[in-house]
Amino acid sequence: MAVLLDTHAFLWWCEDSEQLSLNARRAITDNDCFVSMASFWEIAIKLSLGKLRLPASVERYLPEQMSLNGFETLEIGFRQIVGVATLPWHHRDPFDRLLAAQCAEKGLAIVSRGPVFDAYGLQRIW
Repeated sequence: MAVLLDTHAFLWWCEDSEQLSLNARRAITDNDCFVSMASFWEIAIKLSLGKLRLPASVERYLPEQMSLNGFETLEIGFRQIVGVATLPWHHRDPFDRLLAAQCAEKGLAIVSRGPVFDAYGLQRIW
């Protein structure tokens, strides 16, 4: 199975945070893991707003963590963007909506503590 890491799951894995559940840790350890370009975009926005700090520059930290952990980048495709238009409005967060569309289109489970993904009928691991 392959999984998509929600932004917080990716960051918590990278910092070995206790906030990451045991089930999430197992899913990340046992499966092929993707991180969406949408998550990188979200991280960049939170950095610019001062809502997030990383232990290194973003241009160094993200590629290093992706390589170190063997994660694959999930590009944002046109079909996934169009897929957002057909999603019900369970949630208004544009990043979560794009992650949901990517999971639906690629058949991925999502590693996230966010129960909003359940409303989209996705397999959520937490």
